[in-house]
Amino acid sequence: MALRRAQRTEHPAPLPRGAGAVPGVDLAVELTGVRRQYGRGAGAVHALRGIDLALPRGSFTAVMGPSGSGKSTFLQCAAGLDRPTAGSVRLGGTEISGMNENRLTELRRSRLGFVFQAFNLLPSLTVEQNVLLPMRLAGQRPDRRRATEVLGQVGLGDKGARRPSELSGGQQQRVALARALVTRPDVVFADEPTGALDTTTAAEVLALLRGAVDTLGATVVMVTHDPLAAAHADRVLFLADGAIADALPRTSPARIADRMRALTAPAYAGAAA
Repeated sequence: MALRRAQRTEHPAPLPRGAGAVPGVDLAVELTGVRRQYGRGAGAVHALRGIDLALPRGSFTAVMGPSGSGKSTFLQCAAGLDRPTAGSVRLGGTEISGMNENRLTELRRSRLGFVFQAFNLLPSLTVEQNVLLPMRLAGQRPDRRRATEVLGQVGLGDKGARRPSELSGGQQQRVALARALVTRPDVVFADEPTGALDTTTAAEVLALLRGAVDTLGATVVMVTHDPLAAAHADRVLFLADGAIADALPRTSPARIADRMRALTAPAYAGAAA
């Protein structure tokens, strides 16, 4: 099922999108020298070891690596969910590394979208209310027309009044994707979004993520262990021992799986998976 292009209506963002932007470069995500260390001394764990990365708007990037390679730590630092020990993180041209927690929370609510393996829908709310939740949390007036628009884009235009328990797992993940897109975020971060889905349903959700990039101009950064999922991305980054070990342009699942097998387990046990 493909996403359908819809007419854009602007919503004011609490934070200025151009603050700190690099002139002439339209990047959605930029990491410079990002390190994340847990603990000190001999027992310190170096989860990230100097990540340099620039992702343009309208791109789909998959991040893979062995268990303990730093995938989740990378996503958390890139999304402002965790603070790097050193280095700079920019989202939509905004430097977030030094932001206080209130500003970070505001940014995450209004300018980022999240899709997780667990759908994280509130069972007491309707589908429409779940989709509109980011707007409410960001202090914006809930826009029911926008909710209808994004639900239509993920093929659930007639499910707004349902409760999550009345939907299949694949439909619930589509609701989560609609919720991630409702504020027109700078970036959608997806953490194993198909991990709880069967093969057919996973393919449908991945096609929707791909369509969000190709049709709506969204930017997607997805952590996954699945070569079939990673094959939907424009580029696949491979992490090992907290550093970028390799990158491949859009390619086949077989080639991605071969590159994964070539990666060795990280030397620092305890780094985030």
